[in-house]
Amino acid sequence: MTDTNTASAPPRRWLFTLTILAGSFLLFLVQPMVARMALPRLGGAPNVWNSAMLVYQALLLGGYAYAHWIGRFTLARQGMIHIVVLLLGGLTLPLALAEIAPPAPGWEALWVPWLFLLTVGPAFFAISAQAPLIQRWFAAHPGAGNPYPLYAASNLGSFAGLLTYPLLAEPLLSIGSQSLYWAFGYALLIVFVISAVMARRGFATPREVAQQESDGPAHRTGWKTVLLWLALSAVPSGLMLSTTTFLTTDIMAMPLLWVIPLGLYLLSFSIAFAEKRVIAGIFVFLAPVVLLVDGSIAMFSAGRADLLAAVASIVLLFVVAIALHSRLYEKRPPASELTRFYLVMSAGGALGGLFTALIAPVLFDWTWEHPLLVLAAAVLLPLGPWKRLIGGKFSNPRMALILLGATLLIVFNAALGVFQSTLAESQLSGLQWAALLGVLFLSVLLAARRWSFVLACAALLLSLGGISNLKTSLDGDRERSYFGIYSLREEPDGDKLLMHGTTIHGVQRAGDEAAEEPTAYYGRNSGVGRALVQAGAMFGPDARVGVVGLGVGTLACYREKGQDWTFFEIDPEVLHYSDRGDFTYLSRCAPDSPVVIGDARIELEAMAADRFDILVIDAFSSDAIPLHLLTAEAMDIYLRSLGEDGLLVMHISNNYIRLEPVIARLAQSRGLNARLRADSEEQEAELFGSTWVALARDPARIAALEAEGGWRELDDPEGPVWTDDYASILPYLVWENFL
Repeated sequence: MTDTNTASAPPRRWLFTLTILAGSFLLFLVQPMVARMALPRLGGAPNVWNSAMLVYQALLLGGYAYAHWIGRFTLARQGMIHIVVLLLGGLTLPLALAEIAPPAPGWEALWVPWLFLLTVGPAFFAISAQAPLIQRWFAAHPGAGNPYPLYAASNLGSFAGLLTYPLLAEPLLSIGSQSLYWAFGYALLIVFVISAVMARRGFATPREVAQQESDGPAHRTGWKTVLLWLALSAVPSGLMLSTTTFLTTDIMAMPLLWVIPLGLYLLSFSIAFAEKRVIAGIFVFLAPVVLLVDGSIAMFSAGRADLLAAVASIVLLFVVAIALHSRLYEKRPPASELTRFYLVMSAGGALGGLFTALIAPVLFDWTWEHPLLVLAAAVLLPLGPWKRLIGGKFSNPRMALILLGATLLIVFNAALGVFQSTLAESQLSGLQWAALLGVLFLSVLLAARRWSFVLACAALLLSLGGISNLKTSLDGDRERSYFGIYSLREEPDGDKLLMHGTTIHGVQRAGDEAAEEPTAYYGRNSGVGRALVQAGAMFGPDARVGVVGLGVGTLACYREKGQDWTFFEIDPEVLHYSDRGDFTYLSRCAPDSPVVIGDARIELEAMAADRFDILVIDAFSSDAIPLHLLTAEAMDIYLRSLGEDGLLVMHISNNYIRLEPVIARLAQSRGLNARLRADSEEQEAELFGSTWVALARDPARIAALEAEGGWRELDDPEGPVWTDDYASILPYLVWENFL
């Protein structure tokens, strides 16, 4: 029973809002922080972030379950229990990466979540219960009003934490300092929680109040509505992760791109759960149109580095997430069921993450989870505004038949692949554009009825890329692993290309003689080509060469008789293309050279010192660089693997990051001589422009390379040396290339 004196006290909304903001800020500050800690052991594959998100969603589910469970106790006891849980979680601080054995090849999808769970689990679990607990404590005050808008504040704090990391924490602080400051923030949060508990002394929980007022059991929502809560939570969560994978795999491998989908997903809650409903209502009205138009643009542009498609995918996620979360808000229960509501929401979020991060990479050879989740969103979108606007015009049976016929016509067009003929050129004729706009207009009209809208959405996705991608899947020309999606493409002239998302991984030309000629980024005029051609002259006929990054095996054809070559490849799927004979560089030129499967940095560290004369670092398969291969610790491992007079050759081609000043600083810090060579593109010979840096302790090695011309000194070093403890790509971003 609430005490009369306490009931007269102010609700102190500011205190509970501040406590929720602080907890959410810490949660989403620690997520990228722990992922950054793990870089030296995991690299930068997009799935690493998805695995991290899956762990966070599972811990969030555990935290919400705990918050729901302790709801059976009085507010005073709830406060005591939660403060103890926070203190126990604090015993694991400051955070440090758990020490566990590296994963066996192929088991990364399970190993990565386990690593994150051991590293951040206790503290994350303790904070994750904050949002429902604090809202329930706030609602205990008779004058508190609607507690659900506090969830908007929670996600605003999450959004702020997420942006703070790449913009402030990473550029300004080392990993050790980040962890220490986060521990200070955790201690401050405990103070806020204690203050919130003290502010609700003598109050009854909303559940107790509901039972007292009804003189019976509290209200309990039916299972159909609970299932709807689950679905409305799962689809945006899955869509957020699938958009991340879709963008980084099929649109552009841009650094920090994963921040945008997560940030907008969090922001969608702040709009959808706001007390004032005008902005949310606008997004709900626009959502069906955005789903159709942006979903179509993204599907049409899949596999092409297209900024318009990237923007369309992000806008689709944001608008659809707001619409679905708005429907979720409208279906919220009374405050007596608040923690149950958030528990189901969290379970839905975890299910969406489980499907996208673990199940989809095993089931699908492409990012099929993305269009499937777009269709699931079409099934769940609130269509009320459109039904009220145009629904009456299609209420009679004759109009219903016309609507059905129109829907079937769209599906028929999709089945015929109306737009497939020009997909390869990424262009549509004027007539096809007119037909597409007509179909989009008709599809919007179909929003008057749920089933017709879903069919129209499916038809558009099929016609604008679905059928083409389905054919590629059925032909078996594509493979998916934890590290990416690979597709084999054969050109009309017989040349073969291996695509890694939107990046060409390697090319082999048709014909016996041409099949042994290096192509792509590895031509004879490239920096690595010039270096490997001189291997015998510099190190003798038994030169020892290590190559990090197999690709299609192109560099193998620089191997000369008597030389000892070893390749390193993190993804077994890449090696399969050579083993199966899709690409024959390895079998033709270096059939007896071993290929070591695993992260090259870990494998090199385990080898004996002075193992190679030349070491080639070519692990940058796209513009999203594996940062852990460019730190001072990584450089020390490379230099240890080389002899005193050894030569290190690094591939630094990148559209979005200026790596030259980073390498220059590394070279300066280790007293290395360095030169850079950039060669130009020759399309007729399947040669692409590339930039390589050669580094050596012995100036004679660099002089031997310079003798043939084409090399220059590196630009001046910039910034501090990158280390495992500190590195930030922000100062080196080429902003104009993002547009």
